[in-house]
Amino acid sequence: MSDGFTRERAKALLEQWTASASLVKHGLSVSCCTEAYGVLEAERLGLSGAPFDAFVDKYAIAGLLHDFDYDRHPSLEEHPYVGVKFLREQGWPEEILHAILAHADYTGAGRDSHLDKALFACDELSGFLTACALVKPSKSIMDVEVAGVRKKMKDKAFARAVLREDITGGAELLGIPVEDHIGNCLRAMQAKAAELGLAGVPI
Repeated sequence: MSDGFTRERAKALLEQWTASASLVKHGLSVSCCTEAYGVLEAERLGLSGAPFDAFVDKYAIAGLLHDFDYDRHPSLEEHPYVGVKFLREQGWPEEILHAILAHADYTGAGRDSHLDKALFACDELSGFLTACALVKPSKSIMDVEVAGVRKKMKDKAFARAVLREDITGGAELLGIPVEDHIGNCLRAMQAKAAELGLAGVPI
């Protein structure tokens, strides 16, 4: 993106505001999945070259910044409002700020744009896929399969903090079967396994 509102700057903000290593990884994984939907949508719109790159960057940046204020301001009264206010003062694009507001149910922000829908759809699922990888003996996302993820979703004791209805509801918002949604995010995370710390360990 132009005007200095880049992925690199977004990642730096995430790391600067976030002491929790797992929360930084969450931002990276949500960004990875949301970016994959940016690519699909840019292709559907027939974009190419610089417009394609700028379009996809918005999706990646929204993922990086959606929880960047959470470590410092975890209450419902403050997150994501404090972060959005800071970003607005810095001049970040409004469509990214709206998507960040819309990822939280309690803000009342409508999920209108494709970016809004993609960010919401990827938030809980990326965390669930990470949990699925970490219970594998290899601790590798490469060993996670869609069918296994669907099975784990039915196990209420597994990763119980993850809202299953947000995963299924996110797929509905995007207008695709939940299996396709899982597959899209799984492939995106597998492609960046090392960056996400999910490449695994020797068994």
